[in-house]
Amino acid sequence: QVQFVASGGGLVQPGGSLRLSCTASGFDTSQYTMTWYRRTPGKECEPVATITSSGDNTDYADSVKGRFAISRDNVKHTVHLQLSSLNSEDTARYYCERTGWNCRGQGTQVTVSS
Repeated sequence: QVQFVASGGGLVQPGGSLRLSCTASGFDTSQYTMTWYRRTPGKECEPVATITSSGDNTDYADSVKGRFAISRDNVKHTVHLQLSSLNSEDTARYYCERTGWNCRGQGTQVTVSS
């Protein structure tokens, strides 16, 4: 059974930073494009950042461009999301998934508040 485990979330002040990490069991992430999604209560799951299997290409939602950075380590089968210059609108549960799978796993909560 495929399971993506996201970690690294927490409470951070506006302007702060966090680094989210994702590991997978039962799944070779190195073969697939991966996406970080996020969802807030009452809103749909939205893609935040995507990285191709090789890591050569990335794509970001307009709302996070220049502030977030996605990366991957195909040797360790991990995917990371560096969050910087956080604001209250970034408060959400963040999920690491194979692209197209949307917000399936448990995710990790990011709360931006003073």
